[in-house]
Amino acid sequence: MINRRTICAWTLGLPLGAVLDDPPALAQGLPDWPKGPIRFIVPFPAGSGTDLNARMIGERLGQSLGQTVVVDNRPGADGAIAAEAAARARPDGYTVFVTSNSTHASNPALRRKLPYDPVKDFAPVTLIGTAPLMVLVHPSLPISSIRELIAYAKAHPGQLNFSSGSASSRVSGEMFKSMAGVDMTNVTYKGNPQALTDLVAGQVQVMFCDAGTAMPQVQSRKVRALAVTGLRRYGAAPELPTVAESGVPGFEMIAWTAVFTPAGTPEPIVRLLNQRIVEILRPPEYRQRAGNATDLMPGTPAELASFVASEIEKWKRVVAQARIDVE
Repeated sequence: MINRRTICAWTLGLPLGAVLDDPPALAQGLPDWPKGPIRFIVPFPAGSGTDLNARMIGERLGQSLGQTVVVDNRPGADGAIAAEAAARARPDGYTVFVTSNSTHASNPALRRKLPYDPVKDFAPVTLIGTAPLMVLVHPSLPISSIRELIAYAKAHPGQLNFSSGSASSRVSGEMFKSMAGVDMTNVTYKGNPQALTDLVAGQVQVMFCDAGTAMPQVQSRKVRALAVTGLRRYGAAPELPTVAESGVPGFEMIAWTAVFTPAGTPEPIVRLLNQRIVEILRPPEYRQRAGNATDLMPGTPAELASFVASEIEKWKRVVAQARIDVE
């Protein structure tokens, strides 16, 4: 357990093992935390990239703090259900929101009304990292490249369905339709694992899927990967070209994951969470356990706040350029 003395030491920039006299002026008002289990709310189902990161971080954080971390998956409404639950939770450090750009950048661009405010209702902790999406097709399609996908879609207008289980997945598909000039139909799901399951089964033909969720199915050859959506090739699959270099110049879509707490969480707890999670993300073994699916980019709460503000504006531009109807 992290006691009041430990938190005092950290907030003053002293080593965590430093021994303080614990004068009343320092101890007053600082929480004795944690005394019990910590809940990680995740807006996507088990098996998603966000869920994978939450479980790996939660396991290590629980060991570090001497308490259990419970992952609470609440999929649906592009993460809005989970975000509302996290925003309304008590700001006592026992609720942590591990989420993505869907709740904190995409939804503000796609929805006129949200049951939460991505800025006012949350205290930033740290960015976890970023990752491109993979463009996937069912193996039955005679397609092995983006150019072939475009040609096939144009020859069969309206006959291709693309599944999506997140805002990034959906917006990537809509952007591709707009920039490549093709007609495909979106089929939405509560999460990318379910959307990918239907792609594997052949119920849909195309998907733009986060790399962490996609990689096992790509490696087992149950789906075929054509390209990645970043502007540079992906380290975990360097053989895959980018969409931009495959006939759709300028195409880019990057997903990200991050950690927040409800607004009003005591600053010493936010800072301690930041320190411990950043430490967890640094070792090479974390990247190996994550399957190299995420480009890790941990930082400070202030850096995450600035990043979210810029991402909200970016997604508004992307949605407008792709001519996606706002709900």
